[in-house]
Amino acid sequence: MTDSKKILETNRRQFMVGSAAAVSTFFIGRPKALAGDAEITLKLATVAPPGTPWTKHLKRIKKRVKTETEGRVKIKAMLGGAAGDELSTVSRTRKGGLQMWAGTSAALASIIPELAALELPYLFPSLKKADAILDKHVKGDVEKMLEKAGFKLLFFSENGHRSIGTNFGPVKSTSDLKGKKMRSQQGDVHLNTWRALGASPVPIAVTEAMTSLQTGVVSGFDNTPLFTFAASWYQAITHFTLTRHSYQPAMAVMHLGTWEKLDPAFQRSILGTMDEESAYGRKKVRAIKQQLLDNFGAAGIALHESTSSELAAFKKATKPTHKKFTDKYGSGFYKAITKHL
Repeated sequence: MTDSKKILETNRRQFMVGSAAAVSTFFIGRPKALAGDAEITLKLATVAPPGTPWTKHLKRIKKRVKTETEGRVKIKAMLGGAAGDELSTVSRTRKGGLQMWAGTSAALASIIPELAALELPYLFPSLKKADAILDKHVKGDVEKMLEKAGFKLLFFSENGHRSIGTNFGPVKSTSDLKGKKMRSQQGDVHLNTWRALGASPVPIAVTEAMTSLQTGVVSGFDNTPLFTFAASWYQAITHFTLTRHSYQPAMAVMHLGTWEKLDPAFQRSILGTMDEESAYGRKKVRAIKQQLLDNFGAAGIALHESTSSELAAFKKATKPTHKKFTDKYGSGFYKAITKHL
C-alpha cells in the first residue's frame, strides 16, 4: 500500500470511530432527525388500563414530546401492566431498565417507605386540602426523596379515594369485615388499615387480583371506582361501600440517570409545567366521578354510601395506624403533611 493510500485508510478508520462515538453520546448535538426517525425511545410502564383518564393524559404528553422534539424523542407506553406489576416495574425504572413509570404512591413507597404516609386512612379532610399540601407544602420533600432514590418527579396525579368492594354485602361496621380475607395492596399502611377494619388482608399484585377474586382466594378489595371498572374487578363483587378511607395520590417519574443525560430541550418537552400537568390529570380523573358511581347500579352492584356515624367509627378504628407508621418510619414527612391539615 502506498503512503497516500495508507493516509486515506487511516483517515477513513478515524472517521468511522469518531462517527460511532458520536451516535453513542445520547444524541446531544446530533443533526436534526428525519421525520419519524426517533433517536430516543423512552419506555413508560403503568398498570393503568387503556381508555382511562391516566392513559389519555399520557397520550397528551406523548403528542407534545413528539411535536416539540420533531420526532426525535418517542415515549412508548406499556399499559395495563403489560410490563409487569407496579412493584416490579418501579424497581426496574429505578435501575434504568425502564425509563419512565406512572403509578401509585404506595408502589413508590416500596422503595421510599416514608411516602406511604400520604395514604394513611382518613388523612386528608378534602381533595382541595390534599392538592394544596402536595403542590405547595411537600412537593419539595417528595422531589428530594425521589431524587435520592434515583427518580425524577414529572407530575402528580391520583388514583383517588379508595373504598371497599365485596361479594358478601355492604360494609357498615368493622364487624362486617371480621374474618374476611380481603385483597390488599402491598405495604404496611394498607395491611394495617385492613387489620384495623377487622379484615384479614392478603397482599396481592394488581395483575393477579382478578384471578384471586374469581377463585375465592379473597372476598373483596379496596380501590377507587375508576380502577374497579377499568380493571374489570366489578365483575367479581355484588356490593361497593363508599368508605373513602384512603386518598391515594399517584405520580409519574423518570429514571434520574436517563433524565440527566437528556438534552435540556428534551427535558423541557417531557416535563412541561409540573403544576399544570398535575392539575390536568386530577381534573380528568374527577370529571367522571358521578358517571362511575352510576355505573355500579347499571352493573347490578349495590352501592352503599357510608353514613357520617359509620365513617366516624371507621376513622376511629383506623387512627392507630398513623402511630404504627410513625413508630416504624419516623414522623418527619408525616409532620410535614399534618401541620398543614
